[in-house]
Amino acid sequence: MKRLVFASVTCALMLCVVTASAVQPAVSVIPPVGFQRGQQVEATFSGARLGDVEELLFYQPGVAVAGIEKVNENSFKAKLDVAADCQLGLHAVRVRTATGISDLRLFTVGALPEVEETEPNNDFLSPQAVSLNSTVTGVVQNEDVDYFVVEAKQGDRIVAELEGLRLGYTFFDPYVAILNEDRFELARSDDASLLWQDCYCAVEAPKDGKYIVQVRESAYGGNGASHYRLHVGTFPRPAAVIPAGGRPGETVQVRWIGGMGNEWTENVTLPTDAPTEYALFAQTPQGIAPSPNMVRVIDLQNAVEAEPNNDRTVATAATAPGAMNGVIQEPDDVDYFKFTATKGQVFDIRVYARNTLRSPLDAVLYVQRANGGNVGSNDDSAGPDSYLRFTAPEDGEFFVMIRDHLNNGGPHFAYRIELTPVAPKLTLGVAEKVRYIPTIMPVPKGNRVAMLLNAARADFGGELNVNFEGLPAGMTVETIPMAADRTDIPVLVSVAPDAANSGALVDVVGRPADENIKVVGHLNQRSMLVRGQNNRDVWGHDAQRLAMSVADAVPFSIEIVQPQVPIVRNGSMNLKVVAKRDEGFNAPIRLQMLYNPPGIGSSGSVSIAGDQTEALIPVTANNGATIKSWPIIVMAQAAHAGGTVEVASQIAQLEVADSPFGFTFQKAAGELKQETAVAVELEVKTEFEGEAKIELLGLPANTATPPEGKVVTKETTQVVFPVTIDESARPGVYKSLVCRATIMKNGEPIVMTLGTGELRVDKPLPPKVATTQPAAKPAEAKPAPMPTEKPLSRLEQLRLEKQQAEAAGG
Repeated sequence: MKRLVFASVTCALMLCVVTASAVQPAVSVIPPVGFQRGQQVEATFSGARLGDVEELLFYQPGVAVAGIEKVNENSFKAKLDVAADCQLGLHAVRVRTATGISDLRLFTVGALPEVEETEPNNDFLSPQAVSLNSTVTGVVQNEDVDYFVVEAKQGDRIVAELEGLRLGYTFFDPYVAILNEDRFELARSDDASLLWQDCYCAVEAPKDGKYIVQVRESAYGGNGASHYRLHVGTFPRPAAVIPAGGRPGETVQVRWIGGMGNEWTENVTLPTDAPTEYALFAQTPQGIAPSPNMVRVIDLQNAVEAEPNNDRTVATAATAPGAMNGVIQEPDDVDYFKFTATKGQVFDIRVYARNTLRSPLDAVLYVQRANGGNVGSNDDSAGPDSYLRFTAPEDGEFFVMIRDHLNNGGPHFAYRIELTPVAPKLTLGVAEKVRYIPTIMPVPKGNRVAMLLNAARADFGGELNVNFEGLPAGMTVETIPMAADRTDIPVLVSVAPDAANSGALVDVVGRPADENIKVVGHLNQRSMLVRGQNNRDVWGHDAQRLAMSVADAVPFSIEIVQPQVPIVRNGSMNLKVVAKRDEGFNAPIRLQMLYNPPGIGSSGSVSIAGDQTEALIPVTANNGATIKSWPIIVMAQAAHAGGTVEVASQIAQLEVADSPFGFTFQKAAGELKQETAVAVELEVKTEFEGEAKIELLGLPANTATPPEGKVVTKETTQVVFPVTIDESARPGVYKSLVCRATIMKNGEPIVMTLGTGELRVDKPLPPKVATTQPAAKPAEAKPAPMPTEKPLSRLEQLRLEKQQAEAAGG
């Protein structure tokens, strides 16, 4: 289900059963994979850890739970009442157990009586007989071909539409064909644009007789997960609808364009409360289409192309703002529309074709002046559809031209172009904790769970406020305003110890703090149900509600010990986390920060050992860490009841401050078996009380400085570290010296580490060869002075060495 937007409802039946602990429930299949509306049906939910099922969470209305019967720890049966007016097409559901929420699964609701495939039916001469206007549920195994036979009178319309990939179980590329009794193929379909990778075809029976519908995988593949629903009947199956949209509450005369080239018109009244992308079902006396055509419901005046309009001189008149609708009817066709604008007016011009309408059109868009000069053009900016932002360069009339990228065309190449004023847009999301797996929120009683909430702003800025509407009883949410320069915030969800188990699909709503900005954002959460090569999103579901539940208590919780000092730029800290364990619970608890503030890093491999109740998470700050107080949360995971459970700490504050010191290193050098000194100039950037300790680190092997370091105050401007160079040290230039500063405050250390300094280790010069003439009495060599409070510079050291060598007879 790509972008079908419906209202959300929860249908539940609370059961008094003996529960078995089930963590992370999973649903692998729901046979049958679809139901007829207006019926009570029995569905079997199979997967893992489903024995303590308590509730089904449906994302669309129309299905109610009449009873649940446990089969075993991994399966249960549910009696479902499917309303007579239930929305046709795809529906999404999750299973809520006592301890978790399952992954999302899809099923379909149809209008026709249900028939199950009966094997063997893979022989053309012995097909399975089904009635016209029925729905067959089946599976395509490897190299399997399923045949079904229907009887029809001359002139009867036979339509076959198949749901395969859209069920969301596996990468299934179905193929369907309609043949006569002589095995002559009358119609076939593979990858119909309208149905994504699924298919449909239709014929008009040329004579009375039997007609065979063939179903297979397009390359004769298949497996036990290749489920399908085959709708066979006389129902309408339009490939396009013109115009593809209208205003809320408006009655629009639409032209349906059928898959066989047939057309008909109908007056359609669009709901006043319809979502912007609305599922419109074609219905005639012969039936109703199994799946919808998508249209846009938005307050724009429609303009429908009037042929001929393939030149500016015969362009169809439209308004701005407004919507332009039409069809690229044949190869090399182009369509023109005209509108007027005043200088400086700005419009977003967006094509809806392949993405929303599922048209085969690969649109290319042009905006031109009356003289034909281009003002702008675009191809594939918004996925396979076109988009551009147009600013009128002057008052006047402008033209929109649309064509197919490869100059293809046909009766189904429908499009809709919307010219809208630039308006703010806001979409919310929840960060994945596991890649490609949407985050859900089962929260244990008396505990907490956290998530990172994302926001995508467009054409506005500023602070955002976020609310969670429709929470289960006993659940509370802590949020903070999302700053103007941030795109995410941590969210902490807590549940009271005495709350009853329950679940809900919660509306997450974002609004600007500035009430003058009129935009409201909601959640959009993608479930990737079928992934292709390189994890490409082939098919999935977009949910506008977040699954949340009150779950059974777990035997541990965690707390952050609030730091009493800041972490400074170029600094580090050990964040203490304490676990509270129930008696007998001794599993290791893995710890990880929910997120790292900008410039902050933390270890993701820290655990509290099974016999311990606390651990330290190393945290570091780089030179660009943002200076402010940040809310932080630590997540904890542990094995429990055959699975993994997750809880969160409270919200603590991590204050990020500037570095207290700046260090400037003087280059140092020395010979083997000698001593030298490393001098470091200090700049006090942040005043502090009392004393600080400075340590020299990063010395090369077999060199050393006293480990106690140097004690400084805020008045200190330089420290000098004596360095002893052992004869086993390796000569060379080492640029690895750093200083670590430690300041004690409130009984906790403030630690920073900054570099880098340079130490050159030299071999002693070889002795000079004595000359034959008597040497003057050498002057007594003076030992090199030890560094004083102001050590010699490198140039002074070299001068001294030269003098000593000359005095020794050089």
